[in-house]
Amino acid sequence: MTIVDKIVGLIRETSSSLPEDVEKAIKAAYRKEEKGSAAATVLKTILDNCALARREQTPLCQDTGTLTFFVDASLRRKVTPAVLKKAVARATELGYLRKNCIDSITGYSYDDNCAEGAPVVHYVDRPEGSSSQRDPVVTLILKGGGSENMSRQYSLPDATLGAGRDLAGVRKCILDAVQKTQGYGCAPGILGVCIGGDRATGYEVAKEQLLRPLDEKASARGLSNRSNNQTIDLARLERQLLDEANSLGIGPMGLGGKTTLLGLKLATRPRVPASFFVTVAYMCWAARRRSMRM
Repeated sequence: MTIVDKIVGLIRETSSSLPEDVEKAIKAAYRKEEKGSAAATVLKTILDNCALARREQTPLCQDTGTLTFFVDASLRRKVTPAVLKKAVARATELGYLRKNCIDSITGYSYDDNCAEGAPVVHYVDRPEGSSSQRDPVVTLILKGGGSENMSRQYSLPDATLGAGRDLAGVRKCILDAVQKTQGYGCAPGILGVCIGGDRATGYEVAKEQLLRPLDEKASARGLSNRSNNQTIDLARLERQLLDEANSLGIGPMGLGGKTTLLGLKLATRPRVPASFFVTVAYMCWAARRRSMRM
């Protein structure tokens, strides 16, 4: 099997099969909702859709999203942008992806989903001694436009929110993002959050948090020069914000209920004294992410 064939398989699996931790969270949410409620009906429909898509190997959602690959740097010469584009074009031809790439100036459709900057490719270095150094990994995430539209960035202090440059201010930003999203972006959603960084880095790091399993606790890997106590503080804040978001009553698709978010992951990056950004990357329930060892 060629590398292109392997990447095509990765695309098909990512598009059609929800990660186990995400599906588990949706099932848990379904059990919490009142039987016969709108929330329970929505979540049951989502679960039925997941089972059908996996069985038929067809896309979970009509919007197959922006394709972003994270490739171990050791694979740079084998898994090149040209190889990835060839795989994306073939996957599109086979119907695993929708024709989903539009020129921003002319409105022209790139029917193979390939253009300058599409797909998005990041080459990443893994920590020394990590298993991926011995067995390199390619990770793919598909992020739909509806969820991308709900992502937000705040600059602290924010007088309209009464949010200062501290974790209390960060909390106000995140809850404001949830309130403004309501059911848009196909709730229940998942939030990836970056505290600090510059504007561009904030969005990149926030989106990277969506790669983390929902049952993974906060750890130093998502943080910048944090002590163990500070890591514990952020883990506590993750749990607090998830509980608070789910107490708002927005619910699946904004129809009310106990589950507005399936998960929330925080990371930090250093900032300059003049800036304090809080960046929120929103992901819909169809958190399509998958890794493949090469």
